Amino acid sequence: VQLVESGGGLVQTGGSLRLSCAASGSTFSINAMGWFRKAPGKERELVASISSGGENTNYGDSVKGRFTISRDNAKNTIYLQMNSLKPEDTAVYYCNADSWNGRAWYASWGQGTQVTVSS
Repeated sequence: VQLVESGGGLVQTGGSLRLSCAASGSTFSINAMGWFRKAPGKERELVASISSGGENTNYGDSVKGRFTISRDNAKNTIYLQMNSLKPEDTAVYYCNADSWNGRAWYASWGQGTQVTVSS
């Protein structure tokens, strides 16, 4: 499974961005997907995750009520709508997919997209 993120950029405090992550390859094997982020000097953290059918979502405490994850399985794409952005949201955002290869679960990662929120 290959993942390609897009949609990052520079935005002012209070602004919005929408990230996309397109999957290719063995997309039939994908189960849950999600977004993680890594800021300089901080640990990587879960931003949001979504189940295979999109019915279940989970958010990190710092983004609840501001970010929304969604999924379009017809396009093999997930999205992260980010509203009310804060400088502390500045990070590289990575897309993640959990897949089953018939014998074991494995994780795939995108290359990351930079999100910078100016104060």
